[in-house]
Amino acid sequence: MEAGNPRDPLLLQVLPRPVELAEAPGFTCDPIGDRNAQTAPAVLEKYRGRALLITAPSCAVHCRYCFRRHFPYAESIASSGGHARALEYLSRSPEVREVILSGGDPLVLSDRKLGNLVREISRIPHVARLRIHTRLPVVLPQRVSNELLTGLQAAHVPLIVVIHANHPREIAPDVTQSLLRLRAAGIVLLNQSVLLRDVNDSAAALAELSERLFHAGVLPYYLHLLDRVRGAAHFEVTEAQARTIHRELRTLLPGYLVPRLVRESLHSEAKEPLAP
Repeated sequence: MEAGNPRDPLLLQVLPRPVELAEAPGFTCDPIGDRNAQTAPAVLEKYRGRALLITAPSCAVHCRYCFRRHFPYAESIASSGGHARALEYLSRSPEVREVILSGGDPLVLSDRKLGNLVREISRIPHVARLRIHTRLPVVLPQRVSNELLTGLQAAHVPLIVVIHANHPREIAPDVTQSLLRLRAAGIVLLNQSVLLRDVNDSAAALAELSERLFHAGVLPYYLHLLDRVRGAAHFEVTEAQARTIHRELRTLLPGYLVPRLVRESLHSEAKEPLAP
């Protein structure tokens, strides 16, 4: 973050502001229906063949636009008996082909706990892939330690790590080095961004982000419209603006560096693409 700059795009993502208290029509505490998607303690199943495990109750930073900012993490994990009940449920669900570790941020767990969880999940016979969603390699690149890499490499199935960066300045040199270490360990790396007003709402910023991600071994994956969570209305970019930005972005980059522009809806069976 740039010292003395109250409009810094990295600062704006994490700075609590009074505008969050303003009521906005259509903005709710559970914008994508996480509560109704819970099928077992700490397990959410919204899309066919995939199950999301609420892995940890906290994050390294509190993103002010987070769609789970009102989710009862601690309560959900406590009810799972430290994930024992969740793992038992997953082992009895042959339709689940992919498990996603999310939260909270899975990398706030200790190397031992995370490594054990990765091994236990990857031993379930019908689980073909394991995905980890994390912001820690971006906001705390030192978290990618030798011990962490050893624990992740213990997985018996292909491992995908989906990071979360919104602005090119987040991919600093130390972040790049940590991401390249994950890539060298044989892990597939993808990035998800959220389109945020005053943060990354320009094709130039998103193009630079994609270029920096590629040089760090990461492919752009999704560019999300803001989930309409209560307290985040000031970040919203309209769908029309998003389409215009994405159209320009496609003229600046080769196709493999253009993230898919999507929206997640409350009752949808898949994310809704908003551009080719």
